[in-house]
Amino acid sequence: MTNQTISNHRTGTREEWLKARLELLKAEKALTRQSDELARRRQDLPWVRIDKEYRFETDEGTASLADLFRGRSQLLIYHFMFGPDYKAGCLSCSSIADGFNGIVPHLMNHDVAFSAVSQAPLEKLQAYKRRMGWSFPWASSYGGDFNYDFHVSETKEQQESGVAEYNFRTENTKPVLEPKDGSAAAMFAAASGVDYATYTREGPGMSAFALEDGVVYHTYSAYARGVDGLWSMYQWLDRAPLGRNEEAPGPWWRRHDEYGSPE
Repeated sequence: MTNQTISNHRTGTREEWLKARLELLKAEKALTRQSDELARRRQDLPWVRIDKEYRFETDEGTASLADLFRGRSQLLIYHFMFGPDYKAGCLSCSSIADGFNGIVPHLMNHDVAFSAVSQAPLEKLQAYKRRMGWSFPWASSYGGDFNYDFHVSETKEQQESGVAEYNFRTENTKPVLEPKDGSAAAMFAAASGVDYATYTREGPGMSAFALEDGVVYHTYSAYARGVDGLWSMYQWLDRAPLGRNEEAPGPWWRRHDEYGSPE
């Protein structure tokens, strides 16, 4: 657990606090309006028809992308980093999933379906889901093109060639030398039970889809820090007195069943 003294933080009277808070409120209101405008622009993006037949394995059996809508007209997918060779789901994705686990009934009752999708075989996903106590739908794209087409997975050959797309640009994806023990990179990979190169062949993201007259359309995707706003833990920490309060190398968080008893 990270601890930082707050004794050196400036203090003031209630009147001084209120004056400063009202100034901050102006900035918060501006950010809210900007966020509303960004949401409108997301919804104004052109829809792209999907004609490819994707297949997924789910708790109910083999499903198409249209089946994942579960009778709704909209679908949100979280691209959960859980590769075929992973022994456990990504540490960060697991924290994000803790935050969205309870929202599915609300979305379903607002004409929006939700599913996580990962490359690992369904049996691995089901076992990890039981361990974490989650209830959200989770589909396996194992053996298919879905993850590759939506640029959240890359093959070993792509990684070694350096030609792969992520976050709407082509990056040098050649694996670096195995990171030093204790580094953030080594800790993330070790937490999933794989080496660094294998770990980084997966990436996080989310995608949105619409279903109209039997046709599925891709409407939006976001990757990397584009999903920060969906990570509820950080939204709360950003409002705590010390904020995220992180120290290198990190990560400081664990899966929710890996913490010791609080003192």
